[in-house]
Amino acid sequence: MNTRKMAAPLGAGAAAAGALVAWSAYAARKAEALAPADGQFIELAGAQLHYVDLGPRDAPVLVMVHGLMGQLRNFSHSLAERLTADYRVILVDRPGWGHSAVRGARPGITEQAAITAALIEALGLGRPLVVGHSLGGAVALALGLDRPELVRGLALIAPLSQPVNRAPKPFLGLLVPAPLRFAAAWLLAVPAGAVSRAATARAVFAPDPVPDDFATRGGGALALRPKSYMAGSFEILNVRGEMRKLRERYSEMRVPVAILFGREDRVLDPQLNGEQTAGEIPGATLTRVEGGHMLPVTHPDVTATWLRELMR
Repeated sequence: MNTRKMAAPLGAGAAAAGALVAWSAYAARKAEALAPADGQFIELAGAQLHYVDLGPRDAPVLVMVHGLMGQLRNFSHSLAERLTADYRVILVDRPGWGHSAVRGARPGITEQAAITAALIEALGLGRPLVVGHSLGGAVALALGLDRPELVRGLALIAPLSQPVNRAPKPFLGLLVPAPLRFAAAWLLAVPAGAVSRAATARAVFAPDPVPDDFATRGGGALALRPKSYMAGSFEILNVRGEMRKLRERYSEMRVPVAILFGREDRVLDPQLNGEQTAGEIPGATLTRVEGGHMLPVTHPDVTATWLRELMR
């Protein structure tokens, strides 16, 4: 009898877990239908990357790398179209994000930089300006340090460039120990994310408004998937140690570095990740503008003008 009494709640728990997994899988499919793949795929060591190739093939090149919980549509929403008349613009989903896939072990910042370098070589892009937003700025910094011969310069938009003691508030839900990450991603992350999605978006964009079409045109819907949660949890738990190692090498940087920060950024501290970093990298410049963290989406004209000045 005791066995039967125990079996009933265990069976109910298993049924509930199965329902949550099924719902998370459905939500992921729906998100991918709202923001489908836009471009091409390329197989590289460690990843299958999804990328979009825009603009004249014989023009100077910009390679754009998105941030945490992001996707290449963060750039195509408003920014890329302001550049493609004069530049070839490559937008890429980082390994494990958007429609890109990881092959083997999940890559950290340095490994992602190596995969980005392989993309630049495979596409024959010469020496592009590498544009990194938020955590994508950390990937760009690693690329500039490790493969300077491939890079014309680094344009860092609201970059993560320093070790941060505490995760930004909108991303605290990603702080799950590695052994629990898979279960959290499939059982909890998607339902909880659906409830908090609007508030999280407002916190990331603040004080700027969230565009009504960000979920689709900006790729925001793709953050609400188990795949994205697992990638985000891995990155946010490993990034502090990786940033400490990168920061120790800033004096070695031999490519031009320019930083753009919104004065009202509420995700990353402009003084720490902007002013301090500009002082540690030889010749680096810092430009501050009005706005929050999502400058490529909310202030595309200002961002495009800044990039054009760098390219000139």
